Amino acid sequence: MRWWSVANFVSNAGTWMQLTVQNLLVLQITGSAAATGLSMSVQAAPALLISVFGGAAVDRWPRKLTAAVSQALLGAVAFVTALMVALDRLDVTSLMVLAAVTGVIATVDGPACSLLGNDLVPAEDVPSAIGVGALVHQAGRLTGAALAGVTVGFLGTAAAYAANGLSFLFVASVIPFLRPARGAVRHAGTAKRRGEADTMSVREGLAFFARRPRLLALAGVTGVSAVFGRNYQLTLAVLVTGPLAGGAGSFGTVSTALAAGGIVGAVLGARLRRPSVRIVGVLAAAGGLLQVVAGMSPSLTVLLVMVLPMAVVESVSDTAGTAVLQTDPPAHLRGRVLGVWGSIGTVWSLGGPPALGLLMELAGPRGALVAGGLIIAGTIGAGRLLHGRRTTAPVAVRAGDADVPGQAALGTAA
Repeated sequence: MRWWSVANFVSNAGTWMQLTVQNLLVLQITGSAAATGLSMSVQAAPALLISVFGGAAVDRWPRKLTAAVSQALLGAVAFVTALMVALDRLDVTSLMVLAAVTGVIATVDGPACSLLGNDLVPAEDVPSAIGVGALVHQAGRLTGAALAGVTVGFLGTAAAYAANGLSFLFVASVIPFLRPARGAVRHAGTAKRRGEADTMSVREGLAFFARRPRLLALAGVTGVSAVFGRNYQLTLAVLVTGPLAGGAGSFGTVSTALAAGGIVGAVLGARLRRPSVRIVGVLAAAGGLLQVVAGMSPSLTVLLVMVLPMAVVESVSDTAGTAVLQTDPPAHLRGRVLGVWGSIGTVWSLGGPPALGLLMELAGPRGALVAGGLIIAGTIGAGRLLHGRRTTAPVAVRAGDADVPGQAALGTAA
């Protein structure tokens, strides 16, 4: 697990370095902010269309081999991009194609690497392992964004892509030496018997997700929070530079507070032993109320005081939700459930910013923060009241080769 965490830190740093440089590169080539947004959408679009198939592949293929191959392919794409930049042969079309290829590979790589990390610890420690992964992600994001400017300034844009390629190869070289922990959930897909191929279908994952009230509730909570409460780089940027009369330096301070809160939240989230949808909902509602107060901040100082707990609550909520998502389904379905989640999450990431931008046009930055926070808290509260008025029948699922038989297969995140 220590080696895996180090590898993930290196990979996250390289990925955020490339993402930072990629936006600057598109602006340099096209001079258009719209083209920059389009490149991000092109990379995210494959997740909307084929994530469910990527998840099915993760359930069907050996997990370590799948993760190692996908990391190597991502590294190859980064090296090709670096070579084209160095030779001055990269144009908008080729950049979009490479972004789309990266998005396709990521539909397999994301769930494979997530579930591989869970295999390295006993089942009862999976929530803590997910918290450690969130902490590594936040640390890698900060490091990568900082290294991007230094790398481009001293070595050029191509070096940032090459460094990301090396980070992927480092992860791929570590994976063969990883060993599952004693007591970890065995990967059912690798033990699939002859004649069971029809049970490894995409439809089974979709059906499980649609019939699982806990996962539907998690999707609802996460969706409303993602649209109205998570786009702080947009809402807080406008609030700081507008009504609070701050500059780029002031927003940098706010962004630092958000990052610090994310790290603190990841540490706290790693201590959750029994995460549940109820915890996710309570934290998301609390984050919405904090957002309301932040929207009414009379000064930058008050906003900074509110931003830190907002980021902490958001990070703990995300960690708890990820733990539920990765432990609630039986082992033989987890890849497909993550694939379904990838498609749903892409809808939020593509549709959220435009919807929030429209709200800001109508209500202003303060109004958008206040209204968004009230929508989050109100929706979650209403959902909780409705849930309390009805009873939910348990969902029968086929116990996979590696699952605990019967209802115990669904008890991890109860």
